[in-house]
Amino acid sequence: MTNHRLDASPDTVHWGYFDAKLKPQCTIDSGDTVTISTVSGVVGHLPKPGSGMTVLPALQAVHDTLQPKMGPHILTGPVAVRGAKAGQVLEVRIKQIELHQDWGYNSIRPLKGALPDDFDELKHILIPIDKARNVGKLPWGLELPLKPFFGIMAVGPAPRWGMVDSPPPRRNGGNMDNKELVAGTTLYLPIFADGALFSCGDGHGVQGDGEVCITAIETGLIGTFELIVRDDMKLEWPMAETPTHVMTMAFDPDLDDCVVIALRNMIKLIAERTGLTREDAYRLCSLAADLRVTQVVNGSKGIHVMLDKTMLQKAR
Repeated sequence: MTNHRLDASPDTVHWGYFDAKLKPQCTIDSGDTVTISTVSGVVGHLPKPGSGMTVLPALQAVHDTLQPKMGPHILTGPVAVRGAKAGQVLEVRIKQIELHQDWGYNSIRPLKGALPDDFDELKHILIPIDKARNVGKLPWGLELPLKPFFGIMAVGPAPRWGMVDSPPPRRNGGNMDNKELVAGTTLYLPIFADGALFSCGDGHGVQGDGEVCITAIETGLIGTFELIVRDDMKLEWPMAETPTHVMTMAFDPDLDDCVVIALRNMIKLIAERTGLTREDAYRLCSLAADLRVTQVVNGSKGIHVMLDKTMLQKAR
């Protein structure tokens, strides 16, 4: 196993979009680890000198050099995995997540979020981050414990999709904003383009389920990932495993449709791992699974279904 490093820079990021035609920024073997740094900051709203918050040189260089194309997310990558083919699955073991910036931001935007008509002015705040104490300090004095995760982890889109914008999550992952995807969790993404083409960004210091005002504590993170190509799995949608739970996910503009997709996939997962009938797997979901709203603000909303692994007992 080889360890690789990919840092955010104007040459290694793509701002606001995904495209199967993007040139890989590094190529690794299946089973290698890669440490990826990311940056985050809104044009025109970076910390000023003397604020006590530092603008990383990489973030300033990105702002000085590039313009967002379709969405707001600054994404580092892609990373190609040798031998990865469309139709396989990329196993993403999230080994470590570190805070990269000493600040983050939160924005409320008119016509966006869970309450698009309730707030008619753009309100943007910068939030100092105390890395040593792992807290973000909100303007009214509350120190919020941080639980960092990447809002966006994705493989490349299918070539036939062309260039796609970064805000809506899709079958290839993307802007899932799933707060369960912290260090120690494994994410599984169906591969749509040869090489897999893994990118990440949209670092979140902390976020509640729903992400209702459209942003979390948006910040830069450094992630270490072990990337493994799985040719023994078939997936249509992303799924994940935490140390304690299995998780199915779905994204659609209609939350009801998200529920149907994620629940059907959990029933399938239970049946495959336990030998239970679909009826009994459905029963188990009603008795023991938790159906959660991931986010409601990205165009395509999200549902994730979580089941404690201790419930996956073989049928007798």
